[in-house]
Amino acid sequence: MSSANFKIQPNPDFSRLEKVLLRQGNPDRVPFYELFSNIESQVLAVLGISPEFEHSGSDPESAELQRHITYMYSLGYDYVNVSARNFGFPQKARPTARTAEGERGYLKANTHTIANRNDYESYPWPRMDEIDYTPFERIAKILPEGMKAIALSPGGVLENVMWLLGYEGISYLFRDDPQFVREMFEAVASRLVAYFDAAASFDVVGALVLGDDMGFKTQTMLSPEDYREYVFPWHRRLVQTVHSHGKPAILHACGNLSEVMDDIIACGWDAKHSFEDDVMPVWQAREKYGDRIALLGGFDMDKMSRMSEEDVRRHTRYMIRTCAPGGGWALGTGNSVADYIPVKNFLAMLEEGFWAGKYGL
Repeated sequence: MSSANFKIQPNPDFSRLEKVLLRQGNPDRVPFYELFSNIESQVLAVLGISPEFEHSGSDPESAELQRHITYMYSLGYDYVNVSARNFGFPQKARPTARTAEGERGYLKANTHTIANRNDYESYPWPRMDEIDYTPFERIAKILPEGMKAIALSPGGVLENVMWLLGYEGISYLFRDDPQFVREMFEAVASRLVAYFDAAASFDVVGALVLGDDMGFKTQTMLSPEDYREYVFPWHRRLVQTVHSHGKPAILHACGNLSEVMDDIIACGWDAKHSFEDDVMPVWQAREKYGDRIALLGGFDMDKMSRMSEEDVRRHTRYMIRTCAPGGGWALGTGNSVADYIPVKNFLAMLEEGFWAGKYGL
């Protein structure tokens, strides 16, 4: 597919996505939603689109920002992603391996950065008064009319604690030193709350998303009871913080979360992202939970990767028929636009969604 036959007419309007997030009925068309994309440059190259600042001699950060805006605008999104420049929880170097997509880092069960209280005390915890929100200010000045930003978190409550302690480490500590685990959650989550509070205060920000993977194909990674004691109280605080600014809160969480989905909804999240057909297809999730929470994406990653272009279009129409009526759903992949997804398939989903996803036709 090229720019000559990719037919989307950008008309960004964040209220379209906001209507879905708040479950306020049908927008004019089904909006698009992704957590992030790893193929922005490849897509723009296929479409023959060059970002305005790409070759203008501007600094790399400006060029990257403009590329992202051009990408999102050209593909019909109503928002762009933005995050603070220097906020995160540093970890020791991860092991890496060569894959077909290049060098990739991964975690082993015993990979950890913090193992005990001495490590905790010497760890370089981020100082929230030093976080650089310049990207929020810069993006507000150059966004196309109608678009807003969605603020991304640097990982989630559970994710960051588990990455720092390791999967084995946190599992033992739940039994050996639960107070230390509680302090770890306090140290991570209180900073995420402060970040969400600051990010939500920017007018350019229309919604905020927490990425917090909590399960795998068959169950949650830790017990539902542990989530209810250590994780979900912080999720509630994060949502309350976002809502205090009058903005929607999105949760991206992978895995089979059927045992805790009612807890997730009770935390107040406006929308849930990340679906896998082998766990629960998004159309089934919509039938089961759609009256209580908006659902985003759901085009299974395996299908997106291996289907023909025509099958992608056919499946997109099926998802629209089963998920779009009444609103409360946005089209997108089941997880993110990974670098192994064929560009032609991704563009076919969007183009088909743009024309077949119009309400009232």
